[in-house]
Amino acid sequence: MDLVPHAGEWLVRSFKGYRWQTVRDETRRRYILNKYRVLLTRAREGMVIWVPRGDSRDWTRPPAEYNAVADYLKSCGIVDL
Repeated sequence: MDLVPHAGEWLVRSFKGYRWQTVRDETRRRYILNKYRVLLTRAREGMVIWVPRGDSRDWTRPPAEYNAVADYLKSCGIVDL
């Protein structure tokens, strides 16, 4: 997941090689943020947002990060299916 909440902000990152890396280039950061803005504003009716479960056996999917994203979406009013 390239956008995760961290310390009250959104951590923008990319997967390179075999690990997540923080995106520091401002142009790339804006691109990633805009990607989500477009997705979340274009299909408001009938859209499903799927957040996969984290898996402690898979170091690329830490449960705390995936749960944080799911909790944030729920706090915005999105309902679990």
